[in-house]
Amino acid sequence: MSPAVDATEVRRRTHELLAAHPPATTGRTDFLKARFDAGLAWVHYPEGLGGLDAPRSLQQVVDAELAAADAPDNDPRRIGIGLGMAAPTILGFGTDEQKRRFLRPLWVGEEVWCQLFSEPGAGSDLAALATRAVQGEEGDWTVDGQKVWTSSAHVARWAILIARTDPDLPKHRGISYFICDMTDPGVDVRPLRQITGEAEFNEVFLSGVRIPDSHRLGPVGEGWKVAQTTLMNERVSIGGSRIPREGGMIGPVSTTWRERPGLRTHDTHQRLLTLWVEAEVARLTGERLRQQLVAGQPGPEGSGMKLVFARLNQEISGLEVELLGDEGLLYGDWTMVRPELVDFTGRDAGYRYLRSKGNSIEGGTSEILLNIVAERVLGLPAEPRNDKDVAWKDLSR
Repeated sequence: MSPAVDATEVRRRTHELLAAHPPATTGRTDFLKARFDAGLAWVHYPEGLGGLDAPRSLQQVVDAELAAADAPDNDPRRIGIGLGMAAPTILGFGTDEQKRRFLRPLWVGEEVWCQLFSEPGAGSDLAALATRAVQGEEGDWTVDGQKVWTSSAHVARWAILIARTDPDLPKHRGISYFICDMTDPGVDVRPLRQITGEAEFNEVFLSGVRIPDSHRLGPVGEGWKVAQTTLMNERVSIGGSRIPREGGMIGPVSTTWRERPGLRTHDTHQRLLTLWVEAEVARLTGERLRQQLVAGQPGPEGSGMKLVFARLNQEISGLEVELLGDEGLLYGDWTMVRPELVDFTGRDAGYRYLRSKGNSIEGGTSEILLNIVAERVLGLPAEPRNDKDVAWKDLSR
């Protein structure tokens, strides 16, 4: 980490960026590229990769200066999988060539990413995945299989993919990690229509997809270790995003409560107060998580925040629908669309209620996360598992 880079230096570099590329007259993409090249994309990343090798805490200095100048952002909700999951994995396990090739267009938003992990028979037990990657004589890989619940696959240019490369090893040890080109003719993306009427998720069929060995992340057979980095960052990105007070789901129901006193009852008042306090505790816990990340001391809050995020969203949206009475049963639009991003708060109460049902499934089910917290955080005895040392090909399926 560079000792020469402090808040004053970061502020100076930000002002230089704004002077050389005024947001009012510079195209959005051109400005974002210039910001990346100036090391102001994510300041804690290495120089030349969008950062300054500076303390993570200095990012807020950059963001504040750019926000004051009305500079464009990179639309992080649209590229959240790339920013929150692919980028830290590439940084941690990628070659220098992979980092140079993928990080800049990923951060700028020129290339959207998706995550090819879950399968019809490998959701909660992800290590049981059956998608196969076979290496040819020239070193490249051929991948066949099916993935499911893939957010943004219909707009993605690249995917992070785990596949089985050695069925003779136990399930956790025969997996490798790849970067998959979603424009390959062997990739078939099909929409999965949800209870909301939309199809933000997809199922992806891989038929003879060719992946060059240069697009492998980490050693052959060590994909589970690489995937753990992705999954850890996924939980943080889902449950630990920065929001203001009364941000997220608690905002709309609080607004309704204040603006429509005729809907109030003693029971809903007590429930709203309880959920408001819990939402604020969760928000402050997220702030603590980010401070620990800045200090290089990540704790167990990532998994805990993901659990709380799912429970609170479901309870708050349920209260909102109940508070609205008959009006809460209305639903604005059942049109089958394939959105580029999920807007939890910009729709009506019915949408929030239905969409929140997926929060306890996506990004790792709440049941599995409870096991993770019990075993890895609290140190409780692990559940008996009789398949850890059995070759994957010998497991019953």
